[in-house]
Amino acid sequence: MISNVLAYLAANESASIARLCEWLRIPSVSTDPAYKAETARAADWAADQLRESGLRVEILPTGDPAGDGHPIVLAESDAGPDYKGPHVLFYGHYDVQPADPLELWDSPPFEPVIKPAEGEVGERIVARGAVDDKGQVATFLEALRAWKEAGGIAAGGVRFTVLLEGEEESGSVNLDRFVRQQAERLGKCDVCVISDTGMLGRGRPAITYGVRGLAYTEVVLHGADQDLHSGMWGGRSPNPISELVKVLAQLWDADRRVTIPGFYDGVRELNAAERAEWEALGFDQTDALRKIGLGPEADVGEAGFSALEREWARPTAELNGIVGGYTGAGAKTVIPSHASAKVSFRLVDDQDPAKITEAFFAWCKARTPAGCRWECIDHGGGDPATVATDSPALAAARRALREAAHGTEAALIKTGGSIPVAGMLKKELGLETIFMGFGLDDDRVHSPNEKFELECFRLGARAHVLLIDELRRMDSRT
Repeated sequence: MISNVLAYLAANESASIARLCEWLRIPSVSTDPAYKAETARAADWAADQLRESGLRVEILPTGDPAGDGHPIVLAESDAGPDYKGPHVLFYGHYDVQPADPLELWDSPPFEPVIKPAEGEVGERIVARGAVDDKGQVATFLEALRAWKEAGGIAAGGVRFTVLLEGEEESGSVNLDRFVRQQAERLGKCDVCVISDTGMLGRGRPAITYGVRGLAYTEVVLHGADQDLHSGMWGGRSPNPISELVKVLAQLWDADRRVTIPGFYDGVRELNAAERAEWEALGFDQTDALRKIGLGPEADVGEAGFSALEREWARPTAELNGIVGGYTGAGAKTVIPSHASAKVSFRLVDDQDPAKITEAFFAWCKARTPAGCRWECIDHGGGDPATVATDSPALAAARRALREAAHGTEAALIKTGGSIPVAGMLKKELGLETIFMGFGLDDDRVHSPNEKFELECFRLGARAHVLLIDELRRMDSRT
C-alpha cells in the first residue's frame, strides 16, 4: 500500500503546490485586526482540506468573549480496526507574520512566486508563510490526502487529532485557555508532532529535541509630563532616551553574560558528550555569517561557548525595538516625555518565563534614573522544551525521515527558536513532542522574501506519508 501512496504523492505534486499557493494567497496576519476576516478564511481553507482527506472537522472560536480571538481548526481521524499505535496530536499554525517592510520584497508577499533556487538546483516558493508555517503544515495535509486517495482510509488508519491555531505569530494568547477547556479530549493523545522547525541543510534531515522558551517584555521610561524644548531643558532635566539606553546597556557584562540576578537559574550545563556530538555536525559559523552579510569577526556572544552552543543551549537577552522622541523627516529639537524598548529573553531547560520577566522588571526598577519612573509591560511568552530522544514514536519518525531522504540518517538537534505550545502541552497534558521540520537557515523566516525550497516541501510530504506508515505498523516495531 505504501508504494501506491508515495506514487500518488509524486504524480500529484503540481496540484499539491497549487493548493499551497492558494493558501499562501490568504493574508492571515493574526496580529493585525484589519486581517481578522482573512485569518478566519485561512482557517476555513485548512478545514476544507482536512474534510476532503476524510477527517471530522470543527472550527472552534477562541477568546473571551468567544470569537474575540482567531479560530482553531480541530480535526480527528478514527483508528483502523487493527491499529495499536499511539494517538497522535499534530499541531501547526495557519497565521503568518506581517509582511512589512513591503518595499524589500522582490514580489508581492501574498502573491506566491515559484522561482529557481539561488545558487542551488531546483526551485523555491516565495511568499509570506511559505515555510512558517503554511508550507510545513501543507506537507502533512498532502500526506493525509495521499493516504485517503491512494490508501482508501483517512490518515492511513492512524488515530490523529489535528490542531491548527491562528495566533502563533501573535503570542498564542488564547491557546492555553483552549487547551485547558479541551483537556479531556486532547489528553487522550499520546504524543505530539510539530512541523515548524528546520533541518541541518539541503538533504540533511533532522529532528529537533529542544526549543528555547520566550519571555517578551516592554519597558517605558517616563520623564516630564510633556515633550520639552532641548535648548531650554537640555542639561537640567532627564532625557528618557539617554537614560533608557544607559540602563539597558548594563544588561550584559564584559563576557556578554546577562546581569539580571538569578537569570541562569535552571540552565543545565552542557556535558562533554553533547558538545562532541554537536561539534561533529560540522557547522560552519563563518559560512553562516557570510550568508547574512557579515564577516567572521561578527561571531560574538557569551564567552566560552561556540555559536551552535549559544543558539541551542544558552539563554539570551535581546533588544527588539527602541522608540523615543522625534523620528520623522528633518529636525525637531525635543527632549521626549518618554522612551520605550521591547526586550525579549530566549530561555532554555528549566528557566521560568514568569520569573525571568519579574526579575527583569525588578532589575530595571533598581536602576531607575533620577526623576524618572518605569512602566513595565509583560507581553507573555512560553516555556522551553527539551524532549525525550529515546521514545518509540521518535524512533518511528527517524525511520520515516531516513527512508524519505533515501538513506540519510536524521540528526538530533536543538534550535534557538521558540515553539511555546510544546512546553505548554508538556505542562498541561504531559505530552512529549516530536519536532519534524523541513525549513532551512536561509528561508528568511519573518523577513521579506520568505521562501520554502520545493525540495524540502517534497521531502516533508514524503516523510509524513512514511511516518503514517510507521505509526500504522508501530505495534510490531516497538
